[in-house]
Amino acid sequence: MSTAVAERPAAPAFSGGSSDLAGTGKLLRLYLRRDRVVLPLWSVLFGLLPLFYLTSTEAAYEGKPGEVQRYADSIDSSPALQAMYGPLFGHGMDTVALWKAGPFFAMIAIATILTVIRHTRVEEDTGRAEFLGATSVGRYAGLTAALLMTSAGCVVTGVLCALTLRSGDVSTAGSVAFAATLAGSGLAWAGFAALAVQLGSSARIARGIALGTLAGAFAVRAIGDAGNGVLSWLSPLGWCIQVRPIAEIRWWALLPVLAFGVVSVALGYALLRRRDLGSGLVAERPGPAAVAPALAGALGLAWRLQRGSLLAWAVGFLLYGLLMGGVVNGIGDMMDEGTNIADIVTKAGGSDILQDAFVTLGTTMLALAAAAYTISATLRLHDEESSQRAETLLAGSVGRVRYAVSHLGFALLGAAGLMLIAATSMGVVYGIMAGDVAGKLGDTLGAALVNVPAVWVVTGIAVAIYGLAPRFTPVVWGVLSAMLVLYFLGALDDSLPGWLVDLVPFTHSPKLPGGDFAAQPILWLLGIAAALLATGLIAFRRRDLR
Repeated sequence: MSTAVAERPAAPAFSGGSSDLAGTGKLLRLYLRRDRVVLPLWSVLFGLLPLFYLTSTEAAYEGKPGEVQRYADSIDSSPALQAMYGPLFGHGMDTVALWKAGPFFAMIAIATILTVIRHTRVEEDTGRAEFLGATSVGRYAGLTAALLMTSAGCVVTGVLCALTLRSGDVSTAGSVAFAATLAGSGLAWAGFAALAVQLGSSARIARGIALGTLAGAFAVRAIGDAGNGVLSWLSPLGWCIQVRPIAEIRWWALLPVLAFGVVSVALGYALLRRRDLGSGLVAERPGPAAVAPALAGALGLAWRLQRGSLLAWAVGFLLYGLLMGGVVNGIGDMMDEGTNIADIVTKAGGSDILQDAFVTLGTTMLALAAAAYTISATLRLHDEESSQRAETLLAGSVGRVRYAVSHLGFALLGAAGLMLIAATSMGVVYGIMAGDVAGKLGDTLGAALVNVPAVWVVTGIAVAIYGLAPRFTPVVWGVLSAMLVLYFLGALDDSLPGWLVDLVPFTHSPKLPGGDFAAQPILWLLGIAAALLATGLIAFRRRDLR
């Protein structure tokens, strides 16, 4: 007796789905749609800010070439300034202006690193990459689409920067050299992010590897530039500085920058082909068998998620405070009172005493940086909800408000702690150099503390957007960028409408240590922050999870 067995029908063949790059175009369109706010924001911002530096410097030193020379001489004699911005190659107006834009080479690197990781490793962590990989999407499609999109953003930045600098009467060669170096730095670190994605077994580890390497490159560059310059050649950021745009242009110095990116991308693709989806060469350490009491509950989980980022920000604020403290005591040697640049500093700082005004301006910059941290800490709520981890936690006995407050505590108190760390390091160094540690430490601490309520207003804006319209939560980065631009434009241009400048909370903080202390603006800022926080928490409690 025989049994007839029906033949299994052949599986339908996918059209064009066998290539490792299949689906790259569709993923690119998806990524562009998801990044339709953030990508244009940083691309245009980095493209326009160098022109802002140029025009503001020209306005400050217009008709006073002697002041430019004096300022350049003070830079050459200040290791602290060279550590922050790099050495100055030339004493012309354009050279001095764009010297202050040196940190942009590291800042655009941060933007490209986060962009690449957001569209690669985060997709793996959330399971979306596995879901798409089950279709006719090639293995290299996700990484390639992320790199293409990030590269396009860098190209837009470079083109916009070159055109705007040329419109500001910078030479064609100088404009192209600075723009190419800025775009090249972004491209190189985007390539390194592609490598970090393969090394780390999660987005958190990948960010730590990439941003930690960037921080190390900045530290090596800073130490080298403050010394004899030899160590700077070991840092990709040092190579960008050594292109010397505007001055004696070294086009060949761009080659190691681009080679760093190309080699990183090649290694990234090689490791991508060999590793399993969701894995990495650097695995997360296994946790203890029993949870520690400090990690129990919603607050303990928030601490576990926030502590790495908070520690990294604390190190950055400490270093910034040390550098600022080394500069402030000699600010009088850099600019004479009554000069244009000194008038700008005293106007922004709210004091006729140059050192006091510079402390005020420096702590306001710290407050803007602390606002960036508090946004980052608040957006952790958005990330947890988007990855559906929050839904699992909230399905238990943890209430929504308690869950949100556990993260917001780090956003609020962490920002205040960062301000205190930077103010303390600045005050100690400033006091040692001035011979009055107690007095100068009190000045810097007071200047920092009065800015904390303004930082909390930014926290409140982020929470309100997250609670009312979680889809648009990343827009808060645009809000902070607008505050930054309006703050400095208000200090430089008296023609701006007063109501527009008043929208920036940092303009209402008392101008300590040179100005008078007033409690009323602080109370208003605290009230606005409390109202925004309450609005966001109530909205989050009542809406559905995404």
